[in-house]
Amino acid sequence: MIMKWLEAERLSVADLLEDLTDDEWQRETLCAGWTMQEMAAHLTTSTRTGWWDAITGAITSGFSFDRMGDRQARVIATRFTRSELIAQIRETAASPKRAPGAAPIDPLIDFLVHGQDIARPLGRVREMPLEPARAALEHVMKSPFWGARKRFPDGKLPALPVSDLLMLATGRELSTAGDNTVGNSNTRSI
Repeated sequence: MIMKWLEAERLSVADLLEDLTDDEWQRETLCAGWTMQEMAAHLTTSTRTGWWDAITGAITSGFSFDRMGDRQARVIATRFTRSELIAQIRETAASPKRAPGAAPIDPLIDFLVHGQDIARPLGRVREMPLEPARAALEHVMKSPFWGARKRFPDGKLPALPVSDLLMLATGRELSTAGDNTVGNSNTRSI
């Protein structure tokens, strides 16, 4: 089931990226410092990162996963055009390959969350499919990788839509305007 959800989400995010205007393509995502170009580049990495890439990336980034992901996305973003990045996402939509150490559901979480990171700052509404979002949130709350246990140490979640809960659990903050949009985050490498 996860692979069907992941394929659909990858194709949907590719459609979203393809639909952006040239101006929107240059705008910043919810991941502070990343334009849509860097985000698209990051989204190509889960099926293209092998053990050697992970090991050398970790070493050269001082074993900081965020720094490694940032560097990797920026290099890829300068190497490929917009259409090439979107094509790479489409080409691997059904691929079960994932980054070393990632659980089968982690790439789905990446696309669910980053789809929002793209859409929300542009004022676009992007529905998050309920069943995949629930499964993603359940995994995020149990996994030490995502940091949700630090954000919700008692395990109690506020009464919000599952899409907002997933965003909060992965390090995004709801805006203070009370409009359930999410503000910038330093969390990039998911």
